[in-house]
Amino acid sequence: MRTRPRTALLAATAAVAGVLTAVPLDSAEASRPAADVATTKLYELTVPARTTVAKDAELLEAQGFDVLEGSGGGKVKVLADPTERERLISLGFSATVTRSLPQVRWKTPSTTDSTYYGGYPTVTGQYAHMDKVARTKPALAKVVNYGASWRKKNDLGGSKLKAICITRIAGRKDCSLDPKAPKPRFVLMGQMHAREIATGDVAYRWIDHLVGNYGTDATVTSLLNSTEFWVIPVANPDGVEIVQEGGDAPYLQRKNANTSNGQDCAIPPTGQSQSGVDLNRNAGFQWNTGGSSDDPCSPAYHGPTADSEPELTAVQTLFRKLYPDTRGPALTDIAAADTRGMFISLHSDTRMVLFPWAFTKDDAPNDASLRAIAAQLAADTGFTHGQPGELLYTASGGTDDWAYGELGIPSFTIEIGSTTDTTCNGFLPAYSCMESSYWPTMLPALLNAAKSARAPYQVSQSSR
Repeated sequence: MRTRPRTALLAATAAVAGVLTAVPLDSAEASRPAADVATTKLYELTVPARTTVAKDAELLEAQGFDVLEGSGGGKVKVLADPTERERLISLGFSATVTRSLPQVRWKTPSTTDSTYYGGYPTVTGQYAHMDKVARTKPALAKVVNYGASWRKKNDLGGSKLKAICITRIAGRKDCSLDPKAPKPRFVLMGQMHAREIATGDVAYRWIDHLVGNYGTDATVTSLLNSTEFWVIPVANPDGVEIVQEGGDAPYLQRKNANTSNGQDCAIPPTGQSQSGVDLNRNAGFQWNTGGSSDDPCSPAYHGPTADSEPELTAVQTLFRKLYPDTRGPALTDIAAADTRGMFISLHSDTRMVLFPWAFTKDDAPNDASLRAIAAQLAADTGFTHGQPGELLYTASGGTDDWAYGELGIPSFTIEIGSTTDTTCNGFLPAYSCMESSYWPTMLPALLNAAKSARAPYQVSQSSR
């Protein structure tokens, strides 16, 4: 496999203007050996009034740029290294530094370490945690192996795919893989995008909050008596293992570890060039209809075909075993009013609550209910809410659209981020930010959303 040398990553604000002004690279940074640098900065592109954020974001993503979900307010944000910066300039953009992650030398964790980067759980740590919870709380928790990662399927190491079911287990139907199970299912998923490390930690803490407060907290006790909580803390374990390889400067791997496509992708991965498939652009529902890339090295590469990746198809198979299908096949078919359950996928770091459709700006058939639930989540977190096409840009092949489109499940993406401390934003917030900002923000929102899982479309309408 051909490899590209690792480059220092830079950040800038790119403004479209009649005369372009390039920002020179810092001389010390330009001369630093690539192996000593672990820096990622943001290019922020200011979009002029003659175009839109959505159009420019889609254009840049199609060109292989790493467009961030935080785009908006007349600006498009991307991650870019020096080569990509030059390519931006060639497209008519100039650059000004806006933000960077700290430059540090890293200590690569071993495969047996339980934490990295100050305390974030590794894949090993997440799986050991789930197993321990199920072992010590057998009346409340059960671990389910629901598939295998790309590396594992190809005998390259890898991991089983694990979920944990948390509820008061009173009979054999509790935590069963049966869509006709008696309790509604509330699914929380983290780290489908591997580099969004805060999402896995929120899922870890959610597990502990549920099992640790049963019998002492009235809200948690009532919820576990009536609802099944399924948690997938690491939906993309191969990708997370790549992130971990950066140690104290985690690599910005977004995708899975599939190396079948893109022989020229950077090794180690950068924010702009990396092997793998974006699992949140690979789902077969309206696959490759916009907001993804044909470039195998792009962070938003949608894969060679729809539903090509084992991590994604395993989640889909699991969902079909957890949820009955309550929506017809037509795009205009509405999900049944008595639909039960909810699905929340955690991403970072733009402080938004997003709901279907993502592939188009058109309203979903259950738009009023989806919008009402999202509004409550936004109120609880202080985030903005709307469809991706309203707040960011359209994006096809996502798990939200698949879960709602195929099964009728009320599905949401929560783009978590700090509302109180801007130093805690970014893909790699200090671990202390979890306790000071992320977790206190997310806990009440998750609890309130869980209360709606028994009849989400009905509850949302009655609260309007």
